[in-house]
Amino acid sequence: MLKRSGIRGERLREKIVKANAVRAKVLDEMKFIRSWAQNPLRTGAVTPSGPDLAAKMASFLTPRPHCRVVELGPGTGAVTKALIDRGFANHHLNLVEYSPEFCEILSLRYPGLTVLQGDAYALRESLESEGGFFADRSNRSGKLDGIVSSLPLLTKPESVRKALLAEALEMLKPGAPFIQFSYGLVAPVKPNSHAVSVFSSDWVWKNLPPARVWVYRKGH
Repeated sequence: MLKRSGIRGERLREKIVKANAVRAKVLDEMKFIRSWAQNPLRTGAVTPSGPDLAAKMASFLTPRPHCRVVELGPGTGAVTKALIDRGFANHHLNLVEYSPEFCEILSLRYPGLTVLQGDAYALRESLESEGGFFADRSNRSGKLDGIVSSLPLLTKPESVRKALLAEALEMLKPGAPFIQFSYGLVAPVKPNSHAVSVFSSDWVWKNLPPARVWVYRKGH
């Protein structure tokens, strides 16, 4: 009898965990839809990145003791979770998010993680704000180990996209990746220089809509 009761209790706990996960997913999607309705060009996606796409983006980064990785446009934290699951600690990450509502959600969901309310298209300025990797003037010449972006780049003019990529690559160590997902058929940014390599992943069909991950790297 006790064994059956224990099994039933375990099953009930599993159902509760699953129900809470579904509820959290629905709430995140509702927040994205509301944000998109208020400003579709800034939010871009109607729903957060799926776990398969988030994991694919995180897979191009490797946690190391003193690494520094910046996430752009984290939204409600789908890619953030994938980075943490991959082994990145709070001190490895800076999140740059424009929306105050999403900043609040991220701070509650990931206590101790540095969430900077700022503009990814003025990236260095955002990272120089309080708590950012470049807030310390003596450390502003340092380089980053990776940048992962969920920004809706295709809603921006090509000149703005190229300026963002150029600024990002300038802050990255040689060979460190700038990672961006896109629903488009071609690269979301065409590099100005042959010194910048571009890699495209396979389509992540389980994402809605399907997407690919684009990885930009600048050599020495």
